Amino acid sequence: MKFQAAVLHEYGTPLAIEEIQTVDPKPGDVLIRLHASGLCHTDLEVIQGSLAYPLPIVLGHEGAGVVEAVGDGVSLVSPGNHVICSWNPSCGHCFYCDRNQPILCEVVTNTRPKGHLMDDTSRMTVNGTKLHHFSETSTHAQYTIVPESGAIRVSKEIPFDRACLIGCGVMTGFGAITNIAKVPMGASVAVFGTGAVGLNAVQGARLSGAEPIIAIDVANEKLTIARRFGATETVNASETDPVDEVKRMTAGRGADYVIEAAGITHTFSPAIESVRQGGMVVLLGKTDVQREIPYDG
Repeated sequence: MKFQAAVLHEYGTPLAIEEIQTVDPKPGDVLIRLHASGLCHTDLEVIQGSLAYPLPIVLGHEGAGVVEAVGDGVSLVSPGNHVICSWNPSCGHCFYCDRNQPILCEVVTNTRPKGHLMDDTSRMTVNGTKLHHFSETSTHAQYTIVPESGAIRVSKEIPFDRACLIGCGVMTGFGAITNIAKVPMGASVAVFGTGAVGLNAVQGARLSGAEPIIAIDVANEKLTIARRFGATETVNASETDPVDEVKRMTAGRGADYVIEAAGITHTFSPAIESVRQGGMVVLLGKTDVQREIPYDG
């Protein structure tokens, strides 16, 4: 099967729209016709060369579309289903999957850095050369093949351009609140950084019944949007000390839960300093692979 995809051949160069080829779905595979794909900072890091992946590669890990075909043994989805792509599928039987920690799946941890799917092979070629998959998804294309556990069925009522964002930015921010922090009703939450991930952390805090929900950023327009997503308080960190403001809003103690979603080194320390004794800090923002974070305990 042939289709168009955006291919990265060398770091620091533009993506090339090319005709590539894939095989028919193998057992456990799901072939998806993509209708929308997001662009994440992680994709940009690979393009720039700051995040190493084998080349050539088809990037993209926020995708939504319709199941075109399935391989033998697939039962969770069928042709015609609307799905989103998960960049962290799981095998269901390794050490971590057996302990209800599929995010740490040993099979995916081994195959993802190689640019392979879970059977440790690629499904794509371009002009006879093997193409690598990105995060088991490769959604910057007209079609993609993913493992069955990487195709998540969603309602046909959700527009594709909204659904695709659930695959990374939404689930990262929302999941930090509901799955990692498990924020209870009435807890105070401070979110540093109100981009896509931070806004979804704010939204998760609102749906969890948190109070207050403090959004911190340096851009007033983002803080305005944060209020629409559920923030009860906002702090412009370029105008005032965010640590002082968070403590002022929480009876001088600090927030019960602090989410760092900016991914900027100099926001890590204020985030840590803004949590109360016995509270929890969730560091979501991604900095350079090797970076010292100053903190005066």
